Amino acid sequence: MKKIIAIICGGDTSEHDVSMRSAAGIESFLDKDRYIIYKVEICQGRWEAILEDGSRAAVDRNDFSFLAREEKIRPDFCYITIHGAPGENGILQGYFDLIGMPYSTCNVLVEAMTYDKFVLNNYMRSLGVSVADSLLIRQGHDTEVTDEDIISRIGLPCFVKPASGGSSFGTTKVKEAAQLRPAINLALKEGEDIMVEAFLHGTEITCGCYKTRQASHVLPITEVVTENEFFDYDAKYNGQVTEITPARISERLTERVQTLTGTLYDILGCHGIIRIDYIITEGDRIHLLEINTTPGMTATSFIPQQVRAAGLDIKDVMTEIIEDTLASVK
Repeated sequence: MKKIIAIICGGDTSEHDVSMRSAAGIESFLDKDRYIIYKVEICQGRWEAILEDGSRAAVDRNDFSFLAREEKIRPDFCYITIHGAPGENGILQGYFDLIGMPYSTCNVLVEAMTYDKFVLNNYMRSLGVSVADSLLIRQGHDTEVTDEDIISRIGLPCFVKPASGGSSFGTTKVKEAAQLRPAINLALKEGEDIMVEAFLHGTEITCGCYKTRQASHVLPITEVVTENEFFDYDAKYNGQVTEITPARISERLTERVQTLTGTLYDILGCHGIIRIDYIITEGDRIHLLEINTTPGMTATSFIPQQVRAAGLDIKDVMTEIIEDTLASVK
């Protein structure tokens, strides 16, 4: 019998629509001969399975089941593609652990830690990984940190961003002191904690990775080139970027980045597909920017690009991840 796969999408943040596009991509990648596929949208307290005719069925949160044609459906596996809360911060993973539902991503601890960029950066620094200097400003305490404090500690230009979240929502590249307060106020609309991060000038790259019990796959590296101030929302989703796979960097640097990516995957105890973003500064120095545990999965996203460049079939990759997870929980 075909296994039932639920693609979990939506979420409660500004990345909701991005997640829905990723869900459509994943649905197109999955093997229809092997799996029965449903999308389940989670948004602002609503958990609804999208049925074949477009109608919706409420999800019973006791066991993550729903009714389709008067038949109770409980997925065999959940592929989480929520970018942001509650699918990228560990909350959904904790729920699935409690009800015994296999899923595609890292565990609660890894999700929570990688979702908070400030926490992640400081943990990475403790392991000897190079990251940009940063400071944290908590909601309600933003006036306690003066512009002079920020400039003397971090310098200009700098980035002001929500400590949690993605897709560059609420992120500003600040070039002068007068821009700091508007940038902080914008970031506060996206989250309670703000990270002010030093600017690093260099080449931005990103590298995907997934591992199973049988194999390790560190994918080709993509170079990210944009004329925008930084890799912002328009660059990511409105075509204002050039993405070059494989990246135009030396073979030696490529090897170093891929080795670091695979090593960090193991150190953190990751699961499923992740993508790590870096910036390369003068002297081929590698700095970690962030770790994406639910990377974008549209046909033009980085991971599908890198899978193709590696000579792999994205359908086979999806199957490999699902079947490895299911085998491990038997």
